[in-house]
Amino acid sequence: MEKNRYKDLVKKHTPKENRLYNGMIAFLVGGVMGVIGQLLVQFYAHYLDIPTKEAGTFMIITLIFIGCLLTAFGFFDKWVNFAKCGLIVPITGFAHSMMSAALEYRKEGFVTGIGANMLKLAGTVIIFGVVSAYVFGLLRLLLFGGAL
Repeated sequence: MEKNRYKDLVKKHTPKENRLYNGMIAFLVGGVMGVIGQLLVQFYAHYLDIPTKEAGTFMIITLIFIGCLLTAFGFFDKWVNFAKCGLIVPITGFAHSMMSAALEYRKEGFVTGIGANMLKLAGTVIIFGVVSAYVFGLLRLLLFGGAL
């Protein structure tokens, strides 16, 4: 009986999540991130005369730098509270996860602090990305003979 009462109290005081609102905000912020990325590509290609294919790499580097910089100054977490997955899903979220872990463990030194803990969250993404790329590459090779 006591467990049920506790569950009822927790359910009563847990804030309700507005999924439609959160989804719309994430969609809009993610769209703005896409527009910013495209503007950066156009900037690098047009004004700095970099080929478009290479400008995409510069855009990714710029977004990673901005994500790390905003994490170091403490702004990124505040913006994620508003933007939800609109900022976490793009490359900025990956940069934030690595930078926040590095900042958290920097007092323990370069090797045992930053080096050992920087990939705590991002390491999972890297591992599953590599494994899934291997599996899909193998499937492509088996199904299509590698020619597409």
